[in-house]
Amino acid sequence: MNTADIELSGLAHAYPDGTPALRGVDLRVAAGESLAVVGANGAGKSTLLLHLNGLLMPSAGEVRIGGLPVTRATLPQVRRTVGYVFQDPDDQLFMPTVHDDVAFGPSNQGLPAPEVQARVRAALEAVGAMHLAARAPYRLSGGEKRAVAIAGVLAMSPSILVLDEPSSGLDPAGRRRLIDLLRPMRQTRVIATHDLDLVLEVCRRVIVLQDGQVQGDGRPSKVFADRGLLQRCHLEPPLGVPGRAGVAS
Repeated sequence: MNTADIELSGLAHAYPDGTPALRGVDLRVAAGESLAVVGANGAGKSTLLLHLNGLLMPSAGEVRIGGLPVTRATLPQVRRTVGYVFQDPDDQLFMPTVHDDVAFGPSNQGLPAPEVQARVRAALEAVGAMHLAARAPYRLSGGEKRAVAIAGVLAMSPSILVLDEPSSGLDPAGRRRLIDLLRPMRQTRVIATHDLDLVLEVCRRVIVLQDGQVQGDGRPSKVFADRGLLQRCHLEPPLGVPGRAGVAS
């Protein structure tokens, strides 16, 4: 599978009322890298992610995907490269059956029917949801919906996978299945999450956002050991970091 890098140069974004959400973010994510984006509510995590496939356009600065600048003219190519999994899977699941939902993306890429069917099967098998193919999405559990939403993105064979709060609302078993799914993936992965223990298991690098700016960047074990940084950014150390206050080590 091909991978692609991501480069943000001076990325800034303001909401229509003028409120700044991102303030000059410079960031490079290498091809095949797994990056977590963490921060308190309102730090700019989702806003940053939405720029990676042109769902939002910068107020200033530039986004490049595999060397290609993200512009309105390049959106079709960018969106073939970047697969986006929304925080709420109901935003992605709208077809009568799970099979139809997963087939929607590759079908709209103009692929021949046998290739579409092969991709649907491979994607559903990858997330352990082949048995759900004939089910209606609205009849699925939260964890099943999340798996199917990821399958729908995987079926389009993206080089970059972007996930917004993928463990939100999952029970412990569903969260473990998600971690086991994400960890071996070879795509470039960018994951915005409040689940810092998931970050320790899945990502080799993490950035900490506060007020739309990068305040920390490095290996998760090192960044999460910086109590001063976490306190300034209104984050609690994950349970998986030795010496966490209030937790037996």
